[in-house]
Amino acid sequence: MRRRDFIAGLTGAAALPLVARAQERERMRRIGVLLPAAADDPEWQAWLGAFLQALPQLGWTIGRNVQIDTRWATPNAAEIRKHAAELVALAPDVIVASGTSTVGPLLQATRTVPIVFPVMGDPVGASFVDSLARPGGNATGFMSYKYRMGGKWVELLKQIAPDVTRVAVLRDATTPVGAVQFGVIQAVAPSLRVQVDPINMRRDAGEIERAVAAFASSANGGLILTAGALSILHGDLIVTLAARHKLPAVYPYRHIVAAGGLISYGADFTDQYRRAAGYVDRILKGEKPADLPVQMPTKYETVINLKTAKTLGVTVPPTLLARANELIE
Repeated sequence: MRRRDFIAGLTGAAALPLVARAQERERMRRIGVLLPAAADDPEWQAWLGAFLQALPQLGWTIGRNVQIDTRWATPNAAEIRKHAAELVALAPDVIVASGTSTVGPLLQATRTVPIVFPVMGDPVGASFVDSLARPGGNATGFMSYKYRMGGKWVELLKQIAPDVTRVAVLRDATTPVGAVQFGVIQAVAPSLRVQVDPINMRRDAGEIERAVAAFASSANGGLILTAGALSILHGDLIVTLAARHKLPAVYPYRHIVAAGGLISYGADFTDQYRRAAGYVDRILKGEKPADLPVQMPTKYETVINLKTAKTLGVTVPPTLLARANELIE
């Protein structure tokens, strides 16, 4: 063999691993997204947008090295199960899904495809993970609140409506989260001279209406809507009831205040969808959900609807106005 050909052969052989690595980097990966909302929901569009915008910063370009399969399943349970099965059948590298209503059906469909949840109430209580530190299965992600937030809700209600001495706490008593949130509120209330009454939410709207009407028959009342799937389901109803009975109310989600609620305090879900992109990136690069700890929120937002405050005759203290992340007029 001529010396020149021998050297060329060596050079080509040395280049093969580099080519292979380049091809591996550019291999098309597949991300499934399952959302329990309609495709025209602006809040969910914003959250998904934050996730998609974070991917290029991590080296993932849609159409070049990653494909996104999004399913807008609406809140309908049958539709969610259907789209969960469809996504799993596509054999994606990872699926992004928010909340119990979507992660539950996905885990029934697969125990191997990695799942990242940007928002989740109590993944341990729901048996989605073994523990927050060591999830142990194929799902991990980010919790939507810390339990001590319940105390913050009581404080905010007293700040924005100092005359409130009675608080109806709307909760889902069938979940561990509902019990814990109520327990925190109950523990903080005496120091603020507030009496707490639970209203157990179910899917029956009429039952909630009757309970709130009965509570509102006495003076100096206010409402706290705790976090959870039923709170999202009944959010609009609670806003309507609060307006009807002239009750100042605190909510866990911004979108309820945007729809007419008085004040909310909760995790910044836009930030959590950005953070979820980081977990997706790590999984696509070889890490396993079982080893990625479930994380707590790091950013919170206070949102006040000034129009609703005016309608209720509530004067928002300047200190609270200054601390608010958003004022809706």
